[in-house]
Amino acid sequence: MKILIIEDEKHSANHLEKLLKTLDRDCVVERGLESIAESVFWLQNNESPDLIMMDIRLADGLSFEIFKKTEVKCPVVFTTAYDEYAVNAFKVNSVDYLLKPISLDDLKFAMDKFNQQFVSRANPGIEGLLKQYLSKDSSYRSRFLIPFRDGFKTIEITEVNYFYSEFKVTHAVLGNGRTEALAQTLEDLQEQTDPKQFFRLNRQYLVSLKSIYAIHNYFNGKLKVRIDPVSELWAIVSKEKAPLFKHWLDR
Repeated sequence: MKILIIEDEKHSANHLEKLLKTLDRDCVVERGLESIAESVFWLQNNESPDLIMMDIRLADGLSFEIFKKTEVKCPVVFTTAYDEYAVNAFKVNSVDYLLKPISLDDLKFAMDKFNQQFVSRANPGIEGLLKQYLSKDSSYRSRFLIPFRDGFKTIEITEVNYFYSEFKVTHAVLGNGRTEALAQTLEDLQEQTDPKQFFRLNRQYLVSLKSIYAIHNYFNGKLKVRIDPVSELWAIVSKEKAPLFKHWLDR
């Protein structure tokens, strides 16, 4: 989550950033804006953050002027040492209105409101993603026809432990360790295989449930997966996909 702090008192900005990092150490905090003019310029020339923490009294006036000079596309939590601006605050994109000095409990309450009103609606969550992933068309590939000598042969999908892509060629690795080249891309195979049995770990690997040999934690929330028949390399699952992968396994 990217959060923009608009605050003309450096100690208040420091305090707020520390509280935000306490609640979510992975959040990205952008700060240093102390005036209406700086804030308008920044908002007009940068991608919108997910949330703005905005002091009401800035160096050059009340921050409500920002909304008159440019479009504010994201929700706002107002902060102030004065309570006479509450009505005006809720006329704009306000999630909450916090009085200084801001406590961790007050900020957590405001962030919970933000998550409930905005994040949860936009993001279906891990369970929702898993449901979407598993609810694809039930007509899945059962076998492959591939060239063999002067003719063809078939490979049953049940023989395949995993697929991988290397140098723009897709390979199927069978349970007996044999590897067969396929004409399909991993994107094709992801659509054609049963998502209850196959999972796309990353750009290189699409694996079956039976091929998972070992799983280890990796740095920054990632996972390392060793697959069977054992690959020379560990397949790395990104931090973003790791929760979905774990839910896929834990059904």
